[in-house]
Amino acid sequence: MSNPLNFNQLSDFVDKWWDESALPSLCEFVEIPALSPSFDSEWEENGYLDAAVNTFVAWLRSLPLERLSVSVHRLKDRSPLLLATIEGDSEGEILFYSHLDKQPEASGWSEGKGPWKPVIEDGWLFGRGSVDDGYGGYAGVLSVLALQDQGVPHPTCRFLIETGEESGSPDLSYYLDELKSHLGVPDLVIVLDTGGRDYDRLWLTQSLRGIVAGTLSVKVSSVGVHSGHGSGVMPSSFRIARNLLSRIENQETGEILPDWLHTEISDKIKSEASKIIDLSGPEKDFPLLDGVEKQVTDPLDIFLTMTLRPSLSVIGAGGIPSIQDAGNVLRTNTDLKISIRTPPGIDADLVAKNVQDLLETNPPNGAHVSAEMTEVADGFLSPDLPESISNILDEAGEEFYGNKPMPLFIGGTIPVMSMLQSRYPDSKFIITGAGGPGGNAHGPDEKLHIPTAKKVTKCMAAAVSRAVR
Repeated sequence: MSNPLNFNQLSDFVDKWWDESALPSLCEFVEIPALSPSFDSEWEENGYLDAAVNTFVAWLRSLPLERLSVSVHRLKDRSPLLLATIEGDSEGEILFYSHLDKQPEASGWSEGKGPWKPVIEDGWLFGRGSVDDGYGGYAGVLSVLALQDQGVPHPTCRFLIETGEESGSPDLSYYLDELKSHLGVPDLVIVLDTGGRDYDRLWLTQSLRGIVAGTLSVKVSSVGVHSGHGSGVMPSSFRIARNLLSRIENQETGEILPDWLHTEISDKIKSEASKIIDLSGPEKDFPLLDGVEKQVTDPLDIFLTMTLRPSLSVIGAGGIPSIQDAGNVLRTNTDLKISIRTPPGIDADLVAKNVQDLLETNPPNGAHVSAEMTEVADGFLSPDLPESISNILDEAGEEFYGNKPMPLFIGGTIPVMSMLQSRYPDSKFIITGAGGPGGNAHGPDEKLHIPTAKKVTKCMAAAVSRAVR
């Protein structure tokens, strides 16, 4: 292959540009309280999202990038979006995705640190948005610049950077429609918004669960009735709600019952899961009280249950007074906020319909029941990468981490992933990032592990160099 990638030169270049260029700009970004629109109702007036975008654009334009074009888009009443394109000198198209909006401040930051105060200490950059996901755009762009430094051909690389991810990306689909002709059809989508179980290797996200969440509401009366008068005769809304949830979940074991919420887990995935457990040990991060037993105990079952099997959780309640305010009155209603995690490959819209039908049909005692699912997102299952990309990621992993990459299965949901996969069903995906233990994304002392951010950048440069048609 012509113009082979020199790993030593790549490493020196990325280290230098991260230290001298990316980090100073990323520190400026940390200082901006660019809360996602869900957390700042006056985001447009405040202008912080625009400031975050402008900070990144200024950095972009300071780089010696060849064939760069930049455009900022602001659809009416929608958070701004940045599209940057670096035209390639080889066949193929790559789409990098990241976001610049942030979660709220949170309390509990260590002394001398704070959400809008960038602090570099012991190889970490502290501050809100540092690891989630401010660094992602910097890493992606520098990976391409590093190839240009060596004269290594690369495909056209587009950078789609939104400002509403922490709000569930409500505006992204509109921008994808608006910019369809400018985005092309990527052969490879790279998302630098996850991480791994340690900092000793590149972790490649293979799957994410989907989510179906909403409110189960059970109403039995128009007014409250004294419990000495009506109890035992008037049906209990709580009992009925409990009964209805038993249609989804075995109340004794927690097992999810409907077949349409399950999918087969392949022997390949089970084997990969076993390797992860052998490498990093069984999952231990469960703050159970003394004597409380897990619903599943086998390490492999725990891993698969957390990442690839369905689950039901009750995460909120309404219609129930606090203990100190509760009188001897039969309540009129019970409302429960339920959250169902769905395996990758399951149609979340179909699950939402099935859940509604299951809970609303033939309720006990003729209770008035509604089950409105308001949060619906598919999971994600990554297709296999081309051998050329897999091989060079192995090489880069061994060179920069000392270990080959490992697959990662995540129990949470990133709605944008299913959105991008549905838009580009034939594309391949690399989902990875610099997150890891102690990164505290969304929490106090959020921090980016700078050496890992550099390694991710180097590995992405290697992947881009082989992502040609």
